Amino acid sequence: MNILVTGANGQLGREMRLIAPDTPFHFIFTDVTEAEGVETTLLDITSPEAVKQLVKANDIRCIVNCAAYTNVDKAESDEAFCRVLNAEAPRNLAEAMKEANGLLIHISTDYVFGGDPYNIPCGEDQQGTPTGAYGRTKLEGEKNILATGCDSVILRTAWLYSEYGKNFVKTMLNLTATKPQLKVVFDQAGTPTYAYDLARAIQTILQDYSAENPTKGYSKAGIYHFSNEGVCSWYDFTKVIAELAGQTECDIQPCHSNEFPSPVKRPAYSVLDKTKIKKTFGIRIPYWTDSLKICIHHLLNA
Repeated sequence: MNILVTGANGQLGREMRLIAPDTPFHFIFTDVTEAEGVETTLLDITSPEAVKQLVKANDIRCIVNCAAYTNVDKAESDEAFCRVLNAEAPRNLAEAMKEANGLLIHISTDYVFGGDPYNIPCGEDQQGTPTGAYGRTKLEGEKNILATGCDSVILRTAWLYSEYGKNFVKTMLNLTATKPQLKVVFDQAGTPTYAYDLARAIQTILQDYSAENPTKGYSKAGIYHFSNEGVCSWYDFTKVIAELAGQTECDIQPCHSNEFPSPVKRPAYSVLDKTKIKKTFGIRIPYWTDSLKICIHHLLNA
């Protein structure tokens, strides 16, 4: 089975590159720019023609869409372009898979929630209440995919980090090593997600889809939630990052979100309920601190 991965030089895309040799599939890794040390096929997913041409030329049976506009603050002043990447491009991918009778695996976000005061984990059927441009455009992307009628698995995830690119873990490793004191918000709760664990979940879905070889639609198509297990605030997250790295001299203090003015209101509680994906695909999800320990070990011993 030939699989096209978009955003292949980002956090999740790089993890997809790592798991590829463990599968029987042939992957084509695409992005808008090349990256040193890895082979990349250039593809502009905002062009429907370019997407369909590449899909047809390579007999693509599945697209894993790891590409997105993810700068939450900048999205508020750049919503038009954010919408192109997060809402219109996914529709292009979905239409290409509809024509090819294939599957689109699309990565969405916990930011489709946040407008209501939740206090229990968010389910897949819960109404989206995004509080900013990023969440709005990601929710639009989900709806655009579903409207095409293509077979799709939409995976909402949260607080993604890895050894690659810019992310909260790498930022906090640097700050707790160089600052005598640090304030981190404690009034936003969610669950960190190690991108490698998400890539492994995608691998499981790909294997299931390949085994089913559907001719009348994939029986397990739908919206699913995936993050690591557990819950914490950004403050708790930072404390554990510093402890695992042995950086105990920085005085890390909790603070309220309003102490860090932002153009967008972030979800106060966006813990995702993972019951559906665990039951449907038999996935066992690691606890967030266990996965964080692995990532930090890799970062400190690189």
